Amino acid sequence: MTKKKKEIMEIAAPAMRILPVDGIIPLPHVIFPVNLREEKLHQLVQDAMKDDKTVGVFTRILSEDPDTDDEAVYEIGAACSILKVIQTGDGSTRVLLRGLHRIAIDRELESDLPYRTAIVTKLEEVRGSKIKSEAYVRTISELFQRIINISPVFPEEIQDVIFAIEEPSKLSDLVASSLNIRIQEKYQFLRELNVLKRLEHLVKALRKEYKIIELNARINDNVSQEVNRQQREFLLREQLEAIKKELGESEDDDPEIHDIHQKLKKVRLTEEARNAVEKEIERLSMMSPFSSEYTVSKTYIDWMLELPWGVFTEDNLDIGRAAAILDEDHYGLEDVKDRILEFLSVLKLKQDTKSPILCLVGPPGVGKTSLGKSIARSMQRKFIRFSVGGMRDEAEIRGHRKTYIGSMPGRIIQYVKKCGSQNPVIMLDEVDKIGNDFRGDPSSALLEVLDPEQNKDFRDNYLEVAFDLSKVFFIATANSTHSIPPALIDRVEIIRMPGYITPEKVQIARQFLIPRQIEQNGLSKKRLRFYPKAVETIIDNYTMEAGVRALEREIAKICRKTARIFAGDADHDRINISGKNLHTFLGPKKIFKDNIPERDELGIATGLAYTQSGGDVLPVEVTLMPGKGRAKTTGQLGDVMKESVETAISYLRASARKYHIEAVDFFDHDVHIHFPAAAIPKDGPSAGITVTTAVLSCFSKRKVRHGIAMTGEISLRGRILPVGGIREKITAAKRMNITTVILPKANKPDLEKVPEMVKSGIRFIFAEHFEEIVGKVLS
Repeated sequence: MTKKKKEIMEIAAPAMRILPVDGIIPLPHVIFPVNLREEKLHQLVQDAMKDDKTVGVFTRILSEDPDTDDEAVYEIGAACSILKVIQTGDGSTRVLLRGLHRIAIDRELESDLPYRTAIVTKLEEVRGSKIKSEAYVRTISELFQRIINISPVFPEEIQDVIFAIEEPSKLSDLVASSLNIRIQEKYQFLRELNVLKRLEHLVKALRKEYKIIELNARINDNVSQEVNRQQREFLLREQLEAIKKELGESEDDDPEIHDIHQKLKKVRLTEEARNAVEKEIERLSMMSPFSSEYTVSKTYIDWMLELPWGVFTEDNLDIGRAAAILDEDHYGLEDVKDRILEFLSVLKLKQDTKSPILCLVGPPGVGKTSLGKSIARSMQRKFIRFSVGGMRDEAEIRGHRKTYIGSMPGRIIQYVKKCGSQNPVIMLDEVDKIGNDFRGDPSSALLEVLDPEQNKDFRDNYLEVAFDLSKVFFIATANSTHSIPPALIDRVEIIRMPGYITPEKVQIARQFLIPRQIEQNGLSKKRLRFYPKAVETIIDNYTMEAGVRALEREIAKICRKTARIFAGDADHDRINISGKNLHTFLGPKKIFKDNIPERDELGIATGLAYTQSGGDVLPVEVTLMPGKGRAKTTGQLGDVMKESVETAISYLRASARKYHIEAVDFFDHDVHIHFPAAAIPKDGPSAGITVTTAVLSCFSKRKVRHGIAMTGEISLRGRILPVGGIREKITAAKRMNITTVILPKANKPDLEKVPEMVKSGIRFIFAEHFEEIVGKVLS
């Protein structure tokens, strides 16, 4: 055939509408339903009903490969006639189709229609030997008859339809459509055009299906026999119990049941718990030791009897001894120590007082966890710590129902049992990092645990009886309160633990860290000595933290290097660590502080900031450029800090005449405000007066005096509002040799918590309004 004639035939050939379907292989001679939800397919069916009611049905190819086209279909499908169209209540269309013959797509046509159309070719089947076909048909009929006899899936009426068909091709398609096989396997019947091969493939599939159904039936019979055996065993045990009662025998004749009763007499259970255990013992005595339920029941009884019901450790209420232990283990932290001593004092006067629920909030490394150990030691109570950070399953707190395989009580009950008393000190570490998902919200489960009014009757899902937690001393720890649910915060007493300042770190290093590391590394004071100035240098140049973990790591590094020296030369002279030789042990300094101005400069003011690593000095640089009054900020600022910059500029624009600034200057210049150390995120309102000072310096052409640092929030009316972290900020100013510090007047009481050694040499100026400091900071 010439190319021209072929083109004429394709143009003349009618286009067929292509209906892609999911999970169905269309076979000729088979009637099957299809549910359509896509609007374009609804249109396809409507157009086909107006035409010849014929569509080309092709199965979509399902693939896990994301690059596979969603509209890709198998190469062979079936031409089908539409028998019935039903509109359902959920907006979808149910179409009843009958397969006519096999087809393949020659090429798809481009059109404005929303669905696909194509030129298709009818595929002709290849007939084989009639004798072979007859043999296959008989084999298929016999196998299908055997499957129907043992399978509840196929109705008996289907055999009348199947056995009445004499055409081998039609028989193979109908039987294949009824098989419960995968889409890929069923597609092989559609694509096979050789009828004999299709029949041969069908025989193999029927034999496989028969074996599967037969094996499934055998499994069901075995399960049924096992259930009958258990029922028979239960009846026999009931009869055995009746015989025992007639003979006057007791269930305690079982040695295991007897041991349980002996333990029960020794444990001081509550009435509710005793009733639950006795009921479980009664169930246990009626079970076979080989039953799975026996193990579940026995484990439950063991848990109930091993809990410390009514067992309490005796508190040591010597206030002086407790204070000495807390001071011995921790330097500073006066607020926390006072709260513990207050509780001990109340407990000494009133024995039945409820234990407090404390939440220690502070940056990492300030001693929150170790403080819990000291509290337990000072009270002579058992101590246990477990981290709830990352916990996502509520059952970790409340436990699982005992009906589940492998179930057990929650962590709280487990640790109370481990401590062996009802009044231990339990530390819940990292409560601000609790997660939640589909398994529940652990923080919600903690609401009952940490509520003094509810934890007296805490009910674990496994125990299903009340257990008194009111005498447990719960201590929670967190780095911040932002992510703790408000309901949980309401149930605990928040105690803030601020970061240590440099003088405190020096004392902690000398009293705790250096002696501990010298001992752990096999050294002694005769071999290694730290000068106070060296410790200060380590803190300032090698660590940046609120706690002392990094400081201890640096000290440990020096101790290890010293140990290596003495391991090679036992007679080596004592090593003295000073600021001069520190770099030989720790290398060049790691922390570089921002340089503060050493002379009066235009547009540069020095602020004070509070970070997770303590206080810091924060220079603010401002420059003016010809422009249209835009303000630009750089230095990785948070939303609150950006708003503080906008407030400062708005205040100066509103007060331009007061500060002898031409109003037009704000519209003729762009302002660029930069906060150095751009890689470090910054946020908070405390840089408000610093930004205002630097911007005013640029517009008024008056230089900012050096040696002055400031902190405070600015309002639109120029009021200076109080801020936090005063102790840490003043320490940073002292470290950078700042001589004058400007603070909000409302923060004056906070100076009482700053050590005198830090305040000495610094002049403090307290102000309520920005006007009060202009003449003092601008030359």
